[in-house]
Amino acid sequence: METAAIYKAAVFEYNKAMTPIFENERTGGAIENKSETFMRMILLNRTERRNRNMKRKLMVWTVAVCICAGLTGNTGAVNVFASEGDSDAVRIGALKGPTAMGMAQLLDADGYDFTIAASPDEIVPMVVQDKLDIAAVPANLAATLYQKTDKDVSVLAVNTLGVLYLVENGDRVKSVEDLKGKTIYASGKGATPEYALNSVLKANGIDPEKDVTIEYKSEHAEVVSALVQDQTAVGLLPQPFVTTALMKNDKLKVALDLNKLWEDSMDDGSKLVTGVVIANNEFVQDHADKVNDFMDAYKESVDFVNSDTEAAAQIIGDHDIIAKEVAQKAIPDCSIVFIEGDEMKTMLSGYLATLDDQNPEIIGGQLPDDAFYYKR
Repeated sequence: METAAIYKAAVFEYNKAMTPIFENERTGGAIENKSETFMRMILLNRTERRNRNMKRKLMVWTVAVCICAGLTGNTGAVNVFASEGDSDAVRIGALKGPTAMGMAQLLDADGYDFTIAASPDEIVPMVVQDKLDIAAVPANLAATLYQKTDKDVSVLAVNTLGVLYLVENGDRVKSVEDLKGKTIYASGKGATPEYALNSVLKANGIDPEKDVTIEYKSEHAEVVSALVQDQTAVGLLPQPFVTTALMKNDKLKVALDLNKLWEDSMDDGSKLVTGVVIANNEFVQDHADKVNDFMDAYKESVDFVNSDTEAAAQIIGDHDIIAKEVAQKAIPDCSIVFIEGDEMKTMLSGYLATLDDQNPEIIGGQLPDDAFYYKR
């Protein structure tokens, strides 16, 4: 395939992978512009990049970060929490939202350097350039990175299940059948929200193109605004944005849990997998003990977050992931989990297969093979 065609396809796949589920806010058009910058990095041959002059690599990285900051208009999008004087610390990347929330107990622990970003496109170049050992990313992006890095990453565990909910004004929607004839406002066209919603609708005998009207917005806030204008419509929103919206508008209520609907509709053991944690394969091979220790500690952290929401919310707020008040209310509905091994493979592979049936490009062009799934 010609270079131009490869580049065009890669940009397309990257944009599809950039699910807005974990974003607290978006700047219109920013992702489309940033994708070209970051995909140029992804398309660089990894071996060639490692052999480049270190000064050149630093310049490329600095320019990319500057471009990113200029396009987003948000210079505070990335928070870094580092272990002082520990050159052997495990470098971990996560997103502001459920993935970073689940790591609350690790954020100040010795032996870890954390980068907490506002959106996936800030994590991608760090994964590709080996600036992170472990990263929490959207599930479909993990599959895309697996293909685009020549299978250089593995998925360690599922860390977030479905965080998508259908909300409405009032109390009219009791089941999926009640959605017939309604307008559904959503963000995330061409990404996970669209394909998850379509799958659930079809599984329940509803044609997404004929039986409902789905109107996609560029931001979650626009969905909420549309619901104010159209009192009979339904909105598809992710946590913790659902909690924020309900705190600001007491007329809104959660009508349906898309994660539960997915589970009720599928018979392959799959679940609506929002996020996973991946690791650089070279790091896994060279530091199996650190990977094992991290996985144990991460599981303990997830248990802590789900069992002591008040203490977890305090940590989450202190690290500017989301506001403490929102975190405390949102945690029970954020589906924060730690699932590994065969169970992880079953639910994740089934989920990716469903996405593959609708649009292979969103998972990197094809289903990942068994080597994608790490098992200790």
